[in-house]
Formats: sequence, C-alpha cells, structure tokens
Amino acid sequence: MKLGKYEIENPLILGPMAGVTDWAFRTICAELGANITVTEMVSSRALVYQDQKSKKLLRKNEGSLCGAQIFGNDPEIMAQAAVMALEISGCDFLDINMGCPMPKIANSGDGCGLMRTPELAGKIVEAVVKAVDVPVTVKCRLGWDKGNINVLDFTKRMEDSGAAMVAVHGRTRAMLYSGTADWDYIRKVKDQLSIPVIANGDIVDAPSALRCLKWTGADGIMIGRATFGDPWIFQQVSAAMAGQEVPERPILKDRIAVAVKQFELSEADHGEHIACLEARKHFAWYLRGVRNASYYKKEITSMNKMEDIYRIAKDIVRDLE
Repeated sequence: MKLGKYEIENPLILGPMAGVTDWAFRTICAELGANITVTEMVSSRALVYQDQKSKKLLRKNEGSLCGAQIFGNDPEIMAQAAVMALEISGCDFLDINMGCPMPKIANSGDGCGLMRTPELAGKIVEAVVKAVDVPVTVKCRLGWDKGNINVLDFTKRMEDSGAAMVAVHGRTRAMLYSGTADWDYIRKVKDQLSIPVIANGDIVDAPSALRCLKWTGADGIMIGRATFGDPWIFQQVSAAMAGQEVPERPILKDRIAVAVKQFELSEADHGEHIACLEARKHFAWYLRGVRNASYYKKEITSMNKMEDIYRIAKDIVRDLE
C-alpha cells in the first residue's frame, strides 16, 4: 500500500483510542508488529488555544509510521491545528477523526457528527490538505444510524477532497461498539475508491483478520479494542498476513514483563502518578483470562507508586505462572 511517499507492506494499524493509545502503548504495539500507529485524538481548538495537555498527546512513537489525529468542525481552525500538530509531533501523516461516536464529541458536530454534514467534512479535508505537506487520512463509520448510512457517498467525497486514505469502522454512530460490524459496506467502499481503504471492526485475532481482508478486499486492517492487554495480536496477525506460522502468545512471565515495560515508558512520559493511574487500567487488561487473578485485580486498583507495580508483577509471576 502506498501512503504519500511511504510504501507499507501488509498495513496493520493500531486504531487511535482516547485514553488508551498513548506514546507508551503505541511504542509497545509498534515493537510487536503494528507498522502504523495513530495518536489519541486531539481537539483542534485546544491546539490552536495552546493547551499544553493536548500537545503532550501528540508525542510520536518510533518503530512505525505514526499519524497525528485531530478533531473539530471548523475548516480554518482544523487547518491551523493540523500545521501545529505536525510541527509539535513530527508525525508522518495527519489523520482527521470523523468516526468518534461518543455523544460529547458527535453531538457537537465533531467526530462522527461530521457524517451528518458531508459538505463541511469535505471542506475540512480540503483545507487541511492545502495546509500540510504530508498525507491526510480520514477515519469514519458507516453513518449516523441505520436509517442514515451514507458511507459510500461520504468516502467518495473524502477522496475527491484530497484524502490519501480512509479507514472505515463497520458500525454506525448509534451502534457505538455493540452488534456486529458490517464488512459488506467496507467492501463496497473499497470497490468504488482508488485510494487505500482500511477495514476496522470485529478484528479480534489472526483468523478474523484474514477473513476481513478476504471479504472486504481492503488494503489493510485497523485493530482497536482487541489490543487491550494483548499487543501480541499484532505479532499474530502480521505473521498470518505474511503467510507465516502464527506464534502463540508468550507465557505469563513474559507478558507481565512487557506490561511493566509499558508502565516504565508511561512513567518516563507522564511521571509516576499518571503512570500508576494508567497502569491500573492496562494491568487489569493484561490479566484478562488469567486464572485466579481476581485478588491481584483488586490490588492493582490501589497502585500509587512504581514500586507497587514491581511488587505486584513479581507476586503475579510467583503465584499464577
């Protein structure tokens, strides 16, 4: 797949997720096979108004192509924010969020709310494309709800407006993350566009990734919630896409070592306090499916220092391996 000046073989993308895909987690996923990552979404207005917390979300990870994602509904402000995001991050491409279904975002006309105003969405893409010299990509959904599925017209407008790639989540805004992703619409999008199309939704392991690629004909896949506590999904899917034997997940000891590494990266990025708060969430995900882990899941909720993380990690390996 070609994205601007970049040639990517078997595109395998870590989907941007607010509160999850920070620099530390993106770094881990890139090391384990994600060849494209995207930052958490950043408000265009917050950037233009010089919000320091928003700037920090844009830290570029190494080991993969990395895109900076912004959201908003004003073409001029989005163009300004795009320039700023790239100056701050040095990212390889600029992604526009037109798929976030959360009410606070979508009901304000941002994120998936832009699918209700496709003409405005097109103007945003045009303005951003003119403002930056890197590829501009778009992430969207099927539409607002089942009575307003407009992904075919919408993605064609994005292509005509200058988007270099679109990623389509096979659900409507109203579905949030319930029900089943409709890969048929992603296939229809792929059939009508000449730019790369990325499939997203219900890709949970290597077999589902291969089924999705075969069914949709997409140029690559994006994985979101299935990465929670399981960045090794990228190793497995990458091997499957390359026609290689799919490796097993590492043993618990090695998985915990990766978790601790992520939390150390988080400490380096955010400081100890924020790193421990983030670790409470991520550590619980790393323990999903581990037998007899309920005691440690409770312990995790009170972690306040890195020494707590090290102690609990050591005890988990000792007691549950």
